[in-house]
Amino acid sequence: MTLIYKNLKSLKNNKIEKNIIKNPFNKGVCIKVFTKKPKKPNSANRKVAKIKLCSGLLIIAAIPGISRNLNQHSIVLVKQGKIKDLPGVKYKVIRNKYDCCPVFNRKTSRSKYGKQK
Repeated sequence: MTLIYKNLKSLKNNKIEKNIIKNPFNKGVCIKVFTKKPKKPNSANRKVAKIKLCSGLLIIAAIPGISRNLNQHSIVLVKQGKIKDLPGVKYKVIRNKYDCCPVFNRKTSRSKYGKQK
């Protein structure tokens, strides 16, 4: 008896993608906050969080900007957005929403990091 692994994997991935694409933003709870090493030419450790979405999916999302205040059980808002040098990270945490604080002392690109004028 032979199993067709290819078909099983494609079905699983499609189910996950459809569920996330429906909403531009998703609310979730941090399970673990840690750092990840980027691909070859870059060297600075990136802050990422493992998040369980309200839909029940587990994802890994990057935390943009300098410093962070996220801990386990923090509530965050997540959007789709790939980070090139981190393999497997396809989502970003939105700053200044729920438990994630904004980046302080920010002059340019304030909207990306949740800084008010």
